[in-house]
Amino acid sequence: MLTRKQYELLMFIDERLRATGISPSFDEMKEALDLKSKSGIHRLITGLEERGFIRRLAHRARALEVLRLPDNAADPLPAAPQRFSPTVIKGNFAQNALAGAAPVAAAAEAIALPLYGKIAAGTPIEAMRDTTTVEVPASLLGGGEHYALTVEGDSMVEAGIFDGDTVIIRRCDTADAGTIVVALVDDLEVTLKRLRRKGASIALEAANPKYETRIFPPDRVKVQGRLVGLMRMY
Repeated sequence: MLTRKQYELLMFIDERLRATGISPSFDEMKEALDLKSKSGIHRLITGLEERGFIRRLAHRARALEVLRLPDNAADPLPAAPQRFSPTVIKGNFAQNALAGAAPVAAAAEAIALPLYGKIAAGTPIEAMRDTTTVEVPASLLGGGEHYALTVEGDSMVEAGIFDGDTVIIRRCDTADAGTIVVALVDDLEVTLKRLRRKGASIALEAANPKYETRIFPPDRVKVQGRLVGLMRMY
């Protein structure tokens, strides 16, 4: 699954390579996608590379090779994602521990939560809003508003969160250090990471040693919710 921006960038690179044989520059890609910084382009390229759509050619500047196009390359662009609107829930609510596996059939009561699509536990991706719901045991939920996301990637495996898991998120716009949160970076990309403080900066920490901790100024990161539960299908 590609985000809209990843799809746009991949098709732009492919079109430019077919027309000129030369990869577009970062400035050209930034302008084509109407992004504010080259760092956003770098993250999109990294995501496309990790998903096997493009390859960077070593020792050559501006050298990208398109390995494959998505199955829906001839279709219209994916709809633009709707942003989550964080809400502050006041009051003292019980916090549930992470559930390693909670089959829905075992719950005395199930609640339908909106399933907003996939979230990366690795390279951040835009959270795409789906129209589906998922049945969640009421025991996983405390007070407040909740939603569900499907995890894609392996950067949180040491926290017991694996590719394909469904995470249950309580909406909030603040979280304590050490909490696993849904974080919106640069109003563009969403990722599941552990929140840390580094002086005046915000650190998004993976639970896999092959991923580096990413540090941002506080104005570049918005908390969209915190993890309160997890479901896994076998």
